[in-house]
Amino acid sequence: MHRQIKVKELVERLVIRTQDELAEALRGEGIDVTQATVSRDIKEMLLVKVPTGDGGHRYAFPSENSITISVGRLEKTFQDSVLSINSSGNIVVLRTLPGTAQAVAYVLDNIRWTEIIGTVAGDDTIFIVVKPEKDVPKVVERFESMM
Repeated sequence: MHRQIKVKELVERLVIRTQDELAEALRGEGIDVTQATVSRDIKEMLLVKVPTGDGGHRYAFPSENSITISVGRLEKTFQDSVLSINSSGNIVVLRTLPGTAQAVAYVLDNIRWTEIIGTVAGDDTIFIVVKPEKDVPKVVERFESMM
């Protein structure tokens, strides 16, 4: 997932028009990638092509209000990354594989479950604030059903 953090940084900093350009930029950062890996990262990270103003297009992250994330994507992300679920009070804590917590939190932030009011992600841990507190068991049960 270090690679996807670098992809995010590059897409925000540079005008990346093609998968080949992204692969080359990653190689320039010392990350050896194949076209298939870059293609998968673009899909997993929900990158979109946006107009550049000169008639071309570039990769970008979708605007907050245009993001639609399916339950299927959340389930796949969980199955690929989440190791354990715990809770205390109105906070649910997910432990993930190293480097995947931010990707899982991103999906959670955009799945738009009314019980989740926000997440904080580190490298392998996510704190999820649930409101109202009485809904914590329901949220934990949903998470457990996806693992």
